[in-house]
Amino acid sequence: MQLTARHQEYWSKNLRITALLLGIWFFVTFVVVFFARELTFSFFGWPFSFWVAAQGALVVYCLIIWFYARYMNNLDIEYGVHEGEE
Repeated sequence: MQLTARHQEYWSKNLRITALLLGIWFFVTFVVVFFARELTFSFFGWPFSFWVAAQGALVVYCLIIWFYARYMNNLDIEYGVHEGEE
């Protein structure tokens, strides 16, 4: 199957947003945890490192999933590959 320029543009946008969101995931999962001992300030009454481990990372993961689904739905509609309602 030969990809058209429009398909390549769609795929390029998909790869860029995936790389960006994976970068955010990596930062929240590994970088923040690596520096957890230095994150000793209080956040909503809890040490920030504890808050990130217990709540913050999960919230960020849910936001990443929500944003990716919304972005891809809009991209599918823009490029005419939307599955539609059945």
